[in-house]
Amino acid sequence: MTDDLEEDKKSSRNWYWWGIPTFFRCPWNEDPAAAEIALVGVPHSSGNGSTERDQHLGPRAVRNVSGFYRRAHGVHGFSPWDAAKIHDLGDVPLPEAMNNEACVKDIEAFYERLDRAGTRPVSIGGDHSITGPIIKAIAGPGRKLSGGKPCALIHFDAHTDSYDNMPHWLGAKRSAAHWAAYTAKEDAVDPARSVQIGMRGHPSGSIHKGGVGGSSRELGYRVITMAEFEDLGVAETLKIIRERVGDMPAYITFDLDCLDPSVAPGVSNLEPGFGGFSIREATRLLQGLKGLDIIGGDVVCLMPTKDSPNQITAQVAMVMMFELISLIAGRRI
Repeated sequence: MTDDLEEDKKSSRNWYWWGIPTFFRCPWNEDPAAAEIALVGVPHSSGNGSTERDQHLGPRAVRNVSGFYRRAHGVHGFSPWDAAKIHDLGDVPLPEAMNNEACVKDIEAFYERLDRAGTRPVSIGGDHSITGPIIKAIAGPGRKLSGGKPCALIHFDAHTDSYDNMPHWLGAKRSAAHWAAYTAKEDAVDPARSVQIGMRGHPSGSIHKGGVGGSSRELGYRVITMAEFEDLGVAETLKIIRERVGDMPAYITFDLDCLDPSVAPGVSNLEPGFGGFSIREATRLLQGLKGLDIIGGDVVCLMPTKDSPNQITAQVAMVMMFELISLIAGRRI
């Protein structure tokens, strides 16, 4: 150790095991106006009561592993940390954590602060009910980030989350199963410009009259099931997404259960009977969205208590978060 404490600290910041963990070793600053991209944890688990309840541990797990990740993007050829001012804003405070409807209101209010500041969020959950209030806060009438318009939704998932045929999900009304429906009906999402991709698995009950994704198709979404993706391939799927989204402000939500269980075993809604995306397919799809006007994104459904000893699912969540950050930062180059 030298006599210069600040110089010693600067030298130590390169190592992931040193210091207080933040997302990707970013500065911690709770002021949304101080950042162009805000990294936010949403430790919420009460929106999907039918599965294990530990999704609120996801933000802490990603902070712990993300400190070692690479600084520059090898495909896009730049460092997002140099291209934009990126801060860790901490976690959304959820004082009524077991009350989903109260949490949904608290999450929306938290992200309204980001919208007023014009700061684009990249978030880690938390169950998938977090996406509804985030989108409601930054897209639609009166919202700054979307220019007052609904956004296009790019939704990676094994499930459509548009089950508005049921009034609640074990008591949760704005739940992980409902958000893709109510955001469309309340003009935060334009389903006619949106894509849901990766749906697979056996249904839990009778087949909807529209088949897998039928409820979403009735709302106007373009649904690309995993089986269709396997026929289309990455390039053709990207063509469909880009043509549908066009120049619309877009939001990306990435549910880790769209990945194959061999890639991401620590998720809350495993679909082991059907193969999901490989890590290469998932990263190529996200990288292929370069240039779109991404106003925000999230990664959800990480279950650290079900993860493997090397925390591979947390690391995969970290990778997806990095890809979202890079897409937003890349527009500033």
